[in-house]
Amino acid sequence: MILVFGATGQVARELARLGGVACLSRAAADLTDPAGCAAQIRAHAPRAVINAAAYTAVDRAETEEALAHAINADAPGAMAAACAERGIPLVQISTDYVFDGTGSAPWKPGDPTGPLGAYGRSKLAGEQAVAAAGGVHAILRTSWVVSAHGSNFVRAMLRLGAERDRLTVVADQIGGPTPARDIAAACLRMAETLVAEPDKRGTYHFSGAPDVSWADFAREIMAQAGLACAIADIPSREYPTPAARPGNSRLDCSGLETVFGIRRPDWRVGLARILKDLEEG
Repeated sequence: MILVFGATGQVARELARLGGVACLSRAAADLTDPAGCAAQIRAHAPRAVINAAAYTAVDRAETEEALAHAINADAPGAMAAACAERGIPLVQISTDYVFDGTGSAPWKPGDPTGPLGAYGRSKLAGEQAVAAAGGVHAILRTSWVVSAHGSNFVRAMLRLGAERDRLTVVADQIGGPTPARDIAAACLRMAETLVAEPDKRGTYHFSGAPDVSWADFAREIMAQAGLACAIADIPSREYPTPAARPGNSRLDCSGLETVFGIRRPDWRVGLARILKDLEEG
């Protein structure tokens, strides 16, 4: 059995749909209680652990950094320590927000980090805590997560596109939209592989292809959904947010394909699947 921290988040819900996992809800494992999270690992004695739970409110983290750090850093550190004690592999989901978003080249796992805000700092601290525990682990940095549930860009665009005939969307932030179902499948394969091949531990990147701007992503959403809403490009400076967003969220995912045989998914195919899921309810 693979133990999953998280039950209602986008990736956790997709992991539950794929099966073969036991998902821990917030009631069962509160990430503000790191010792309690470690106790769950000891009690369940799983083959592997996937941490799909996180504090993801990027803007709110600017005023709740201590809470974000507790959930995104302290809890994964405790999980990693419990896993290391028992020789259990841990897959920790992280984010492109650990980088400063400069340049235009895809970020490689070994590139210097430089988070722009509290959320990115908390996720980077989580990576460091997991690595410091010394156990078998894989850190999977991903970006622009979307699915048929939860709060995400696809659902927001569908709602707004049905209400309006024109939207302005940022066009100078570039990245790879990543369907949560593909992230879940990647995490499962990585976890199972690490059980048998612990030498494949390390930090990896995973995002959808091709890289695109938020504005072009929005256009594809409208086109696939059959909505007539027009998308107008704007620069980031015209859409200010409490937390700065990376301009360059491109990720070099070649390591994941080389080591685990996991290729970048076509997010346009994933988008069609998301729309079908929403249609079917």
